[in-house]
Amino acid sequence: MAIRSTLTALLCASLLAGCFLKPHKIEVQQGNFLDQEAIAKLKPGMTRSQVRFLLGTPLITDPFHPERWDYMYIHRKGGKLREEKRLTLFFDGDKLLRATTDLPAQNASDNNKSAASAR
Repeated sequence: MAIRSTLTALLCASLLAGCFLKPHKIEVQQGNFLDQEAIAKLKPGMTRSQVRFLLGTPLITDPFHPERWDYMYIHRKGGKLREEKRLTLFFDGDKLLRATTDLPAQNASDNNKSAASAR
């Protein structure tokens, strides 16, 4: 009888302990990592192959808008959004026309470079 009550108590304790355990949520990184230095190297007039070499293959290439490439980076940790970055490139034929991004400029000297490449 004492063994049965001990086993019942252990079973209840283990079931109750399972209620407080949380499943492990992994860190998820999706898309192209957008490095500020690489974006600063973008210059109007670069070819598509030069841009692809610098930033990698775009995440989204729209067949209805072939003159536009979209790069996105999403970082989630524990199921919560930690970071989201976007970069959109516009081409005229094979040449880079302009770039728009939601990333802040690194400093004042790079701000001028980013503004020039974004136009």
